[in-house]
Amino acid sequence: MSENGNNKMVVVCNHADAPHVMPTLIMSASGAAIGNEVTVFFCPGGANALVKGELEKIRDMHLKGLPDPVQLYNDIVAEGGRIILCELALENKGIAVENVREGVEILNAPSFLLDAQGAGLSLVF
Repeated sequence: MSENGNNKMVVVCNHADAPHVMPTLIMSASGAAIGNEVTVFFCPGGANALVKGELEKIRDMHLKGLPDPVQLYNDIVAEGGRIILCELALENKGIAVENVREGVEILNAPSFLLDAQGAGLSLVF
């Protein structure tokens, strides 16, 4: 639990490359594992990471010493974490809704901000 007494945790990802996606997933899965209420928001810059098959490409890089990004994603969802893709990313990045990974919610930024209010911990990658 954070100093302010709540366990709400928000993680924002604005890049779809491994150096940004991996810490996003690692910290989010870790937060979920210790009981935090985790919300992960992918801005348009990080949106491609949520396209089906993209986390598998990061996994196939065999990043030494790092966990499987697909397993981290699945752990976040299994622990009740929310993974949100900014709706602006669909048109901005040319992503079709049917190509978005299962379990991803598509919301606009104001909806995410309303949900994120009062978070005891926020991280940005």
